[in-house]
Amino acid sequence: MKRILNKIKQAETIIIHGHKRPDGDCYGAQFGLKDIIKTTFPEKHVYVVGQTSDFVDFVGKVDTITDDKYANALVIVVDTATAERISDPRYEMGSYLIKIDHHIPVDDYGDLRWVDTSFPSCAQMIAYFYHTFKNELKLTKQGAIALYTGIVTDTGRFRYRGVSKVTHQLAGMLLEKGVDVEFIDQSLSKETLAMVALKGYVYSNYVACDGFIYIKMTRDVINKFGITDEQAASLVNSLSGIEGFPVWALFIEYPDEIRIRLRSNGPTINTLANKYEGGGHAKASGCRIKSWKELDAFVKDAEEVVKEYKNEA
Repeated sequence: MKRILNKIKQAETIIIHGHKRPDGDCYGAQFGLKDIIKTTFPEKHVYVVGQTSDFVDFVGKVDTITDDKYANALVIVVDTATAERISDPRYEMGSYLIKIDHHIPVDDYGDLRWVDTSFPSCAQMIAYFYHTFKNELKLTKQGAIALYTGIVTDTGRFRYRGVSKVTHQLAGMLLEKGVDVEFIDQSLSKETLAMVALKGYVYSNYVACDGFIYIKMTRDVINKFGITDEQAASLVNSLSGIEGFPVWALFIEYPDEIRIRLRSNGPTINTLANKYEGGGHAKASGCRIKSWKELDAFVKDAEEVVKEYKNEA
């Protein structure tokens, strides 16, 4: 962390990247870090780039910058385990690259890496970074909102494994900055009628296998309900907590691949995700298949993960 702080102090331009199809934690870490740097060092040029997220756009607005901004720039990538998942390929154009992440490491990109899987969210890592150097750094209410949002979303509102005393202490620190808990909860809880209807579709069309349950979000389904890919993917946990199915997934069809949001409340699933060009946490991972022809093989592998887990238990 000290080396990261020194690099930030030395840089005139800092560009913060996240991952493709950003979630609340990615946005929270990006915009929280930007706020810390810009508030502490107002003379620096600090940008957040990458894909946008309608779900948490109240956290901040992504910057549009030209290639020349990367000349001699410090690039920081947050919440992204693999280089392939980094949003905006220009991250390689900077003069120095820092990786800050809490996922199980898959590839060692970056000149300097701070990777710690004990943190339940990358936003908590940024909050911890601020707290560690709070005598040197500044944070505004808007930055605190970003970090709190990141922590809340990636911990399932403080319900998932990995949440600790430190998580709550840092959340309390952010509340002291003026974070409105009710505003964030309302912002994250809003649903359209289309989303309510889509939930009904999920509960009527899931496929239950041997300990593994899943739902397919094909292009025709997404188009029929008039929702975004991001909204469709957000329903992965609609299948959580169903007795007898400790592993569940949402398959969402994109033009060139099928992305899989994979979750568990028991078995370790990141090794399964690794097999299908993905990775993540032990109980929450992402991966992909190239076509629906690979679905049966994935289902069999998922069933095997559950079977091995039950045998060990």
